[in-house]
Amino acid sequence: MTQCYKEEELLGKQVLGVVNFPPKQVADFMSEVLVLGVYAKEGVVLIQPERPVNKGDKLG
Repeated sequence: MTQCYKEEELLGKQVLGVVNFPPKQVADFMSEVLVLGVYAKEGVVLIQPERPVNKGDKLG
């Protein structure tokens, strides 16, 4: 993901993610969210809703 995005590009973006997973050690921190993306040639491209949605809406 870091190959396709700079930190400032991600601020304010809506992305799809899965919550309520058991915490998992990722590098030096604990993660409780799985962000969804597609493995593309240039790196991981995040999946976004096509129009604004409410935070916490369920993925279906």
